[in-house]
Amino acid sequence: MIVHIWAILWKQLKDTLKNKTILIQFIMFPCMTVIMETAINIQGMPEHFFANLFAVMYIGMAPLTSIAAIIAEEKEKNTLRVLQMCNVSALEYLIGNAIYIVLVCLMGSFVIGAAGGYQGISLFYFMMIMFFGHFTSFLVGATIGVLSRNQMTATSVTVPVMIILAFLPMLSMFNETIGKFSKYIFSEQLYLLVNNLDRIRVGTDTAVILICNVVVIAAAFVVSYRKMFIRK
Repeated sequence: MIVHIWAILWKQLKDTLKNKTILIQFIMFPCMTVIMETAINIQGMPEHFFANLFAVMYIGMAPLTSIAAIIAEEKEKNTLRVLQMCNVSALEYLIGNAIYIVLVCLMGSFVIGAAGGYQGISLFYFMMIMFFGHFTSFLVGATIGVLSRNQMTATSVTVPVMIILAFLPMLSMFNETIGKFSKYIFSEQLYLLVNNLDRIRVGTDTAVILICNVVVIAAAFVVSYRKMFIRK
């Protein structure tokens, strides 16, 4: 099992270096955070403003679009069928991809946190929040990928979901109506947590919303997982 997972990790690493569309998803927001935090200093701007904003966008975009594109492409090219013939199980394939994408995203998250000035325990909390967000977003993207017939279908579904997860927290700052809706989405709750790292506290409402999000997403993923792998 470990050999198969390592093989998937190595395969995706090589493919990502060739696929500029996926590669840019991993590096775009860390680079933007470094530039914006370094170049822009407006009086009255909240501390860590760009780091917190781009962190949530990173969660909503990078893991989701990456895994959805990877799975959809490999379904379209019948790579998954070849892997199955090589005795690579669906679980090994998904674990390998999860480890790869979440780890790469965490490296980018560390750059975002460091560029935002987080240190010590605040940086640790920041990374834990990012880990939860990346893994949850990965499950969303994996669900889209396994339900999509090809890359075009995956892209058409990924874009609106990505916009909701990545941009609603930002829009909720300016629109109360959007805020009433977005508070039930995990990316909004993570944005609120990131903005209060110095006095972080996970309240009952936040915990319930996050747990419900994970349960619903995990259930959708299991259904799609069974549809793709078990019934074949």
